[in-house]
Amino acid sequence: MSAQHKSPPTKYGIVVFPGFQALDAFGPLDILNMLSRSPALELSVIAETLSPVSTKLGSPGGSTIGQSVVPTHTFENSPADIEVLIVPGGKGTRDIEGTQTIVDYLRKAYPALKYLFTVCTGSSLAARAGILDGHEATSNKGSFTWVTTQGPNVNWVHEARWVTSGNIWTSSGISAGIDMMYAFVADQCGEDVAARIAIDSEYVRNTDPKNDPFAKYSG
Repeated sequence: MSAQHKSPPTKYGIVVFPGFQALDAFGPLDILNMLSRSPALELSVIAETLSPVSTKLGSPGGSTIGQSVVPTHTFENSPADIEVLIVPGGKGTRDIEGTQTIVDYLRKAYPALKYLFTVCTGSSLAARAGILDGHEATSNKGSFTWVTTQGPNVNWVHEARWVTSGNIWTSSGISAGIDMMYAFVADQCGEDVAARIAIDSEYVRNTDPKNDPFAKYSG
């Protein structure tokens, strides 16, 4: 189906947690900010509580600088009509116990979604939920070995900027989420729309999902 005959989603959600990677979230969201000039889009920011959530980890030795976002919903009361859910990565994904509520939420929310997006190590959370089982997926190359241990039944793709499998989109590390979101906008709204946003952003896109210059740094 061509983009001209699709009904692009308008209801988006993003999961945030302590230690999420800023660009994982704000890169794709800024594309949506620009896309929302027409048509209007809705965004829900979802976390365990409504308290501000920081990119900074609270543990000793964590980052000394961070930015916080204020959730609009919790995992318990998030909107049931979210069409696209974005799951960023970041150091916080390594906290297995602390992120279990996210895993539980993803398992519950996924069946109602039109699309699931993961950026960077966000794919580890979806993998733990069992959502990626049997699917091709990718992740941050610097954390690739660890991420793959979180989903032994996932068909992990080592060399990929992003991977699409059914209604699941997974990207490589951090900035790759931007290229993935541009590809999604092109798929849903047309290449002309994606190209115009990229020009307005003065961003040079990687339009080839198989072009992964960072695979050689995999760890």
